Amino acid sequence: MKDIYILAIETSCDETSAAVVKNGRKILSNIVASQIELHKEYGGVVPEIASRKHIEVISHVIEEAMNKSGKTFKDLDAIGVTCGPGLIGALLVGVSTAKGLAYGLDLPLVGVHHIEGHICANYIAYSELEPPFLCLVVSGGHSHIIMVEDYGKYEIIGQTRDDAAGEAYDKVARTLGLEYPGGPAIDALAKEGDKNWVEFPKGYIDGHPYDFSFSGLKTAVINHIHNLEQKGEGYNIADVAASFQKAVVDVLVDKTLMAARDLGVKKIALAGGVSANSALRAEFKQRCKREGMQLYYPPIELCTDNAAMIGSAAYFDFIQGRTAGLRLSAYPNFPIGEKYLLDER
Repeated sequence: MKDIYILAIETSCDETSAAVVKNGRKILSNIVASQIELHKEYGGVVPEIASRKHIEVISHVIEEAMNKSGKTFKDLDAIGVTCGPGLIGALLVGVSTAKGLAYGLDLPLVGVHHIEGHICANYIAYSELEPPFLCLVVSGGHSHIIMVEDYGKYEIIGQTRDDAAGEAYDKVARTLGLEYPGGPAIDALAKEGDKNWVEFPKGYIDGHPYDFSFSGLKTAVINHIHNLEQKGEGYNIADVAASFQKAVVDVLVDKTLMAARDLGVKKIALAGGVSANSALRAEFKQRCKREGMQLYYPPIELCTDNAAMIGSAAYFDFIQGRTAGLRLSAYPNFPIGEKYLLDER
């Protein structure tokens, strides 16, 4: 069987990334230009700044990815690109660049759903992993429980009704005076705190057992801190971080395992930036071992946004003959599984 080489591009938020991936599972190169330092002073991603930075660096990132891969443009079989969801301006930079490359090199173009890319990072990390399995995708913008029925075939089992888990982390971190991004900062600080200092509320929604809600938790933490400050009472921010993180982790693990039991699934995967959280991984390891479930999660460098995961997702669509025409656009609110938007027209 002929090897398939895909050049993938990811610009959905604040990382500019390009990668060359072989057969959907082997990384030949994966270059990521992060913008974290640019956005730190604002406490979050500024869309206009992100878009402009993508424009500045994307050509250099692609060139570095090609050089590091040891391949030439003539070796490529397709171009893959994130086309949604994400920041519209940022997405358009990647999509426009990918369309230009596909046209100039006369190569097929594959549009990739960002969440699907996160799920596929597990295929790179585990050569033996195959569907079906249940995947928890948690990041700054997404909190989903997804049933991976087959390659490229997904069903949303549960999702957040308001804030994503990573968004709650960022807002609580800001209240505690921690730097952006808040997830790693709170995870590190929580190791020094008492996770039972305060029992913060956990979001459970009547009639929707697998859905998440983190807005109430975020508000409860912020209000608790403000009340203590108004009373002149001191507190240890490590205790706040640990108690907040426990509430998030408990809900994520409880609902994912509940869904797995109800669906009769024995394989669980984690994906997205928050899947790098040490407490989340530790709790999943312990609970999955106790319940006889197999757990998968990518290495840290494949948890955050990167193009290698997009290359993996693009491969599985490509070998099924699913490509997009040059009319491909950016879809900031692209629902996972709605691949008809990407069909070549």
